Amino acid sequence: MVADWVSFNVIDTERQDWARGWAKLKAYTERVGNARVPYGHREGATPLGQWVAEQRRAYGAGQMTGQRARRLEQLGMVWSLTDERFQENLEAAKTYYAQHWTLCAPRSATALDKPVGQWLSNLRRPGALDGHPEWKTALEAVDTDWNPSWPANWQRHYAALREMLVEESVLAYVEPGVTVHGMDIGRWLQKNRQHAVWQALMDGQRERLEALGVVPLPPEQETPAKAPQGTSGAFERGVAALAQYRARTGSVTVPRAHIEAVVIDGQEHSVKLGVFLSNTKSRRGKLAADKLQALADLGLEWAAA
Repeated sequence: MVADWVSFNVIDTERQDWARGWAKLKAYTERVGNARVPYGHREGATPLGQWVAEQRRAYGAGQMTGQRARRLEQLGMVWSLTDERFQENLEAAKTYYAQHWTLCAPRSATALDKPVGQWLSNLRRPGALDGHPEWKTALEAVDTDWNPSWPANWQRHYAALREMLVEESVLAYVEPGVTVHGMDIGRWLQKNRQHAVWQALMDGQRERLEALGVVPLPPEQETPAKAPQGTSGAFERGVAALAQYRARTGSVTVPRAHIEAVVIDGQEHSVKLGVFLSNTKSRRGKLAADKLQALADLGLEWAAA
């Protein structure tokens, strides 16, 4: 403080008006926590908001000394309000990405009380990032596919599927009805594996799906034939595996990565039991009453709720 006083009042005696403005801004930042002063704000008789705006103008015009710029920056001075707003929205976008694994947010999406969906949609418009290459770099650092060539809705479904497969391959269990954030990922996957739909996808879309192990269905499998009577389906195999697990351990709390080997009709099946339970719980609202009852009878409380 003494050094600042000496510098302003002895070395720069002809600049005492500037020094008083700096002191007012310092008091403001200590009280409020930032240097974003509204234009009409006054500190006593000092029109501090106007003074701050004048400093930004002088800095932008190259009329400010390095010493003054550094002293203002020490108080948290932001030279470009546009850049500051971008950084605030970027933090909200990072929060959204952490929860949804994509920046292809719907327009209605919010994060940190900011309309991040609309903000991202605006930035995707042609020319929106002209003159701001650093903004594009910052967005790509969060999500390389923040502005894909294909529909944002497709990217949202893909991102959810990608995250489901991070820990282990559960592709066989991503059936219609498996939902994430309200999206039916199973139905979306089934549709995209159809030969006609697959061929209509862009190269980048197919590359991303193939990287997850997704391949198109052979034509003869696009409309699966009904299973012969007596043959167990995926749900029945899951219930049998859970019953066996419960009989052996006395519990229906199954680790997500657990695989239970169960013999049905003389054939052994390796059932990813933890994944089966997780996916079944996520779509319990779409299960038939008899299936819910079968699960409830084994002791799953959420099936009886």
